[in-house]
Amino acid sequence: MKNFDFKPLLRKNIQALRPYSSARDEFSAEGSYLFFDANENALGSVGLSEAFNRYPDPYQKQVKTLIAAQQNVDVEQVFLGNGSDEAIDLLFRAFCEPKQDKALIMPPTYGMYSVSASINDVETVKVSLTENYQPDVESVIHTVKNDPSIKLIFLCSPNNPTGNLLNEENIISILENCNAIVVVDEAYIDFSPDQTILRYLNDYPNLVVLQTFSKAWGLANLRLGKAFASTGIISIFNNIKPPYNVNGYTQKAAIQALNAVEQKDNFIKKIIEERENLILELEKLSIVKQVYPSDANFLLVKMTRNATDIYNQLIKDQVVLRNRSTVHLCENCLRITIGTKTENAFLIKQLLRLL
Repeated sequence: MKNFDFKPLLRKNIQALRPYSSARDEFSAEGSYLFFDANENALGSVGLSEAFNRYPDPYQKQVKTLIAAQQNVDVEQVFLGNGSDEAIDLLFRAFCEPKQDKALIMPPTYGMYSVSASINDVETVKVSLTENYQPDVESVIHTVKNDPSIKLIFLCSPNNPTGNLLNEENIISILENCNAIVVVDEAYIDFSPDQTILRYLNDYPNLVVLQTFSKAWGLANLRLGKAFASTGIISIFNNIKPPYNVNGYTQKAAIQALNAVEQKDNFIKKIIEERENLILELEKLSIVKQVYPSDANFLLVKMTRNATDIYNQLIKDQVVLRNRSTVHLCENCLRITIGTKTENAFLIKQLLRLL
């Protein structure tokens, strides 16, 4: 187990913060109580048959209990937010002093890390992934050791937009050798044959793992993200988040989903089957130069012709891909989310038309 104290990395104002205490912080219990404490509308909800007039559980205890049991972690190690983006933002607000501290990212990677850094007026230090889309571990460790203002390190595994899993030994090496919070974003981990890095949570107190209900669980519209960390870091997240950051309807839907794991597993199986089928069909096309290996629910595809022209032509056919041509190490590439069997067949048909 690594010895690590996150508290010196916290912003001074966060260390001194007295968090807001909501009505449900001051009194929360099961039973038939009459609530006169939260200034809610006691009459119900306008225009809705289901009542949403009462504030939801601010700490989502029922949802977290199910997640903790499934992931084999303590409830106090789980944070839920409005998508993973909320947890990313909270990391900057907790650990990075604006105009002073920095975050390290490894392009090509998920764009929200740098956007959230910019919103919080935090500089990003870039250490490019290698040509095979793996962390340049020596450069990362050297950079962090020579710049103590780097408080956060972001790794996306499986990586977006490349789709590949990062080597576990590389992540462990960064965890062991960097005096910073190491954030491993596992939004697509359900589509990978490898295990989540969560099993190391108790070994590395500087580890924060992000996951989401948006991908494998199919709840993107409800915006629910998960963060796992030491109880101390999760406590900080709870102190600085908005009081009721996850609405009651989302909590209810998450509970239903967590009690239907077999359906999620079936979704994953079908998506992986379609991913492999789509790879085979794409590789038959002369318009495709390379389909990169994927551990996610999408493919990064390098084209033999101008990818932007192909993207624009497909738009005319009402087929929308993601143009990644301008992204570092993804030149002339399109990113393709795995669709249904019918959708994937139509995509191949439209690509054949371009030949």
